[in-house]
Amino acid sequence: MADAKKAETETEAAPPKAKGKLILFIVIGVLVLVLAGGGAAYFLMKKKAPAEGEDGEEPQTEVKAKKKDKKADHHTAPSFYKFDKAFTVKLQTEQQEAYLQAEVQVRVLDAAVLELLKQYDPELKHRIMLILLTKKASDLGTAPGVQRLSNEIRETVNNTLEPPVVKKGKDKVETKEAKEPGDTAAPDAPVQAVLFTSFIIQ
Repeated sequence: MADAKKAETETEAAPPKAKGKLILFIVIGVLVLVLAGGGAAYFLMKKKAPAEGEDGEEPQTEVKAKKKDKKADHHTAPSFYKFDKAFTVKLQTEQQEAYLQAEVQVRVLDAAVLELLKQYDPELKHRIMLILLTKKASDLGTAPGVQRLSNEIRETVNNTLEPPVVKKGKDKVETKEAKEPGDTAAPDAPVQAVLFTSFIIQ
């Protein structure tokens, strides 16, 4: 009899243990689902952030990186190309003969342009010489006159290295209008400035 009572109490006590285990498994399962769902949501949100710029705008991080690159490029050391000999020419006659001797250097956009300048060196020297031969001493007697000459040489060098595109029609060729070159070059022009390290008129 005592054994039968003992067995009954054990069978009654067994269901609460089974319920406890069941509840524990349910809690663990819910926790796993919550953690997995939270991790998936975090991953999707994190992945979605860079793609926000797909509607035409760049993501903020990329824009900031590009701005930093531009600043870094701005602070890089400039590259210069120096023509090996000074240009010596007889200027256009006014009252008396005058000669110009000028050492010319160019500041380039990047180091790759230096190789291009070496390849075009003879042609560039010729074109610069032709420009100098058209000048009068009075044209070059002032700082603005020398700056205009610098701008003209810069445009000539850039047009030699990267000839302007000419549109061709059926019966005619459309050429660019000749205009006075500005004091600054286009941001992507191969030669950014022409510098005279020596400029003597005699």
